[in-house]
Formats: sequence, C-alpha cells, structure tokens
Amino acid sequence: MNQTLDILIFGAHPDDAEIGMGGTIYKHILEGYRIGICDLTFAEMSSNGDVKTRQEEAMAANEVLKLTARSNLGLPDRGLQLNKEQIDKITIEIRKYQPKVVFAPYWIDRHPDHIMCSKMVDEAIFNAKLRNYLPQYESWKVERNYYYFINDIQEADLMVDVSSFYEQKRNALQAYRSQFQNVGFAKNVVDTPLNQGYLENVEARDRLLGQKSNVSYAEGFITKSPYLVELF
Repeated sequence: MNQTLDILIFGAHPDDAEIGMGGTIYKHILEGYRIGICDLTFAEMSSNGDVKTRQEEAMAANEVLKLTARSNLGLPDRGLQLNKEQIDKITIEIRKYQPKVVFAPYWIDRHPDHIMCSKMVDEAIFNAKLRNYLPQYESWKVERNYYYFINDIQEADLMVDVSSFYEQKRNALQAYRSQFQNVGFAKNVVDTPLNQGYLENVEARDRLLGQKSNVSYAEGFITKSPYLVELF
C-alpha cells in the first residue's frame, strides 16, 4: 500500500493544522495532492472535551478535508520536549510518509506547545535525512518546509488564495464543537479563548491577509528560505 504523501503537516493538537491552513489543505487535495496531518498529542489537557471526543472531532474534520492520512503520536500534551525519544517519533513519521513538503506551526505563538512543536519538527527534518541516524528506517530528505500561523501572526512570506475553499475550512473547524462552542454542546463548559469568538477572529485574520492580494481569503506562511509558489 502506497503511504507516501506530497505534504505532511504537523500540529501539537488536533485542530491546529485546520486553524492555520484548512483552506490550503483542501485546495491542494482537489488538485490531486496526497496530504496527511500528524498530531503530536491527543490534547488531553484541553479544558473542554475529552480525548475520545477530540478524536471523533478530528475524524469528522478529516471527512470534510478528504485527507489521505491522519496520525497521532500520543506525546504528552503540555509535555512536549526537545528530547531524543520524542523527536525520533517525528523523524520516523517523516520517513514513513516521505513527504516532499512539511508544514509546522510558526515558532512564535502564545501557546508553548505550538512553539515546541515547531522546534521539534525542525530537528526531525534534519535527522530524517541522515543515513546513519536510526538506520533501520530509510532516510528521507524533505524538499521544503513551511510554517503556518495559529494564534500569533507575522508578516507572511507567501500566501495562498483560499477564497473558493473557505466554506470547507469553516466546516472542518466547526467539527471541533467541544473547543469552539460554549453553549448547547455539553454541561460544565469552561470559558476559554477558543469559545469566545475565536473562529470569527481566525476568519477575520484570513480576510485581512486576502485583502493584501485583493482576494477574499488567504492563508499566510513563513519560510526560512523564501520561495514563491502557486501550489506547494
């Protein structure tokens, strides 16, 4: 069975990738790209929703976006560390799927797990290409890697027009009801930044990015090696 992917996206938690680049994911899938998401944790420290609920929501988002693959490394939520054991799991994931392009969260963000995820993926991309590192797994060199925004945003190096695909992004994010709804979902819901108009803020951000290029909605990305593309 062919497991290779064109694009592999890492997030610290289920919903990170959809927040940052749900429209870009769907746009590329419609162009025939094989795309997967790897969540590092089950987000077990979330104030709302348990692990079972979060996984059900992630699977619902998968159906909306038509992902080729989704995995979860089961690393500890709020316990991500730059240690060999955890980074090796990411390295093996990269070698398993052999993606041409890898995405990770932007390294500046108010959530420490997003920052740590970004650093861990950088380390794993480097390790994955070393033939004598974990030699039982075939080495793999990622061609390009980019960083997507979750909470904090900087001036983007490049943007993708997602105007025609924004409804799919909305639907994918709305699948995470336990995170983004504060009424009508469950008892004892805790007020958090996520259920206090967060999705409206994400949409406003994407609309503002779009205005810079005279389109309705855009998603922005950072690259350490500037590269202009129509499709990744």
